[in-house]
Amino acid sequence: MTSSNAHVPLLRRFTSAVVSALSVSLIALAAVSLLFFGGNPATLGQLFDFFVGSTLVVFVLLAAFALVGIYRYWYLRLIGGIVAGVAGALVGSAVTLVSGGSTLAGGAVGQLVSTLGGPNLPFVLATIIGTVTAGNAVWRRLVGSEADASTRRIAIVRAPADTLADGELTHLERVPVDLELANAQWDEYVALLSNAGWDIVEVPVATGQPDSVFVEDTMVVFGDTAVIGSPGADSRAGEIAEAERIVTELGLTIRRIEMPGTLDGGDVLKVGRTVYVGRGGRTNAEGIRQLRALVTPLGYTVVAVPVTKALHLKSAVTALPDGTVIGYAPLVDDPSVFGRYLAVPEAEGVAVVVLADDTVLMSSAAPESSALIADLGYRVLTADISEFEKLEGCVTCLSVRVR
Repeated sequence: MTSSNAHVPLLRRFTSAVVSALSVSLIALAAVSLLFFGGNPATLGQLFDFFVGSTLVVFVLLAAFALVGIYRYWYLRLIGGIVAGVAGALVGSAVTLVSGGSTLAGGAVGQLVSTLGGPNLPFVLATIIGTVTAGNAVWRRLVGSEADASTRRIAIVRAPADTLADGELTHLERVPVDLELANAQWDEYVALLSNAGWDIVEVPVATGQPDSVFVEDTMVVFGDTAVIGSPGADSRAGEIAEAERIVTELGLTIRRIEMPGTLDGGDVLKVGRTVYVGRGGRTNAEGIRQLRALVTPLGYTVVAVPVTKALHLKSAVTALPDGTVIGYAPLVDDPSVFGRYLAVPEAEGVAVVVLADDTVLMSSAAPESSALIADLGYRVLTADISEFEKLEGCVTCLSVRVR
């Protein structure tokens, strides 16, 4: 299985783009030829003359689109197919008209556009369907999963609900939450991710779901597979559906934790191919068993970790890009589980979001921990998330990173 940092040679990407584009253009040409053939061999020559220009335009456009990432998401494939099909039909028909002595003016332009609802319609439809299906299949067969992994940097986020202050609390006393400040902090957090080179994808706000801003708990992403969680708190069950819809639209393979299993994404810490899963108040043994069954075939090893002093495992520990696990001693049940382990001096300093191999995001409430991590050679960005920390949240909770 290829790592998310896989490098795909340009020649291989170019070859894959050409082959996928050729497949779609030939499918479109074959579709209209069969449709209009009518059993007369002479018709084939006429059809070829009429559609060859359109086919060449589709080929060139789809090859270019493939190189810039059209096959990453279904909606890009659909848009690309529409653009290539319509452009190919119009340009091809224009060439045919000009070759026949017509000029592209007045009534000729109207005649040209009208072909989209006539003889060119099957060609356009065949191009769209071919791009979404065969073109995508050929691209992914040759290079798709590696190319996507080498360029994909998506941060899934969800803006706070108006009921944010009513979120669940387990280990902290409830204190007032400033919703206006929380919204401003969320905007700054998202802007920081965007400025760091991450594409932002928002899940619609979940009205009446106060904890929904902590979108990380809805899922765990393993390469091209998203494991949809099963909330350990009944009040959070309504957060799942829209989050799952978003990752489905991103083209990820969907797997689910089913009741009676419970699993929150905040209890899952990935360090290379090792997946530490917190067994605590939100994730139960059945949830861990199901996760193990789902990700072991993907090449991951699941290690269960007791969590009794914090809400989630990642409220107690996270990991640096080099795999070193960091944690705040009073919140960690057994640091010996993790191999390379480094204690940080502040509770808010346990959470790092890995933005790049040399860059992490941390809470501004942990300056000593930030200085410690920076002294290890990392670039440390900080965000003020004080209103979310009042609700047992941290920088990792506010996004799901897909790469």
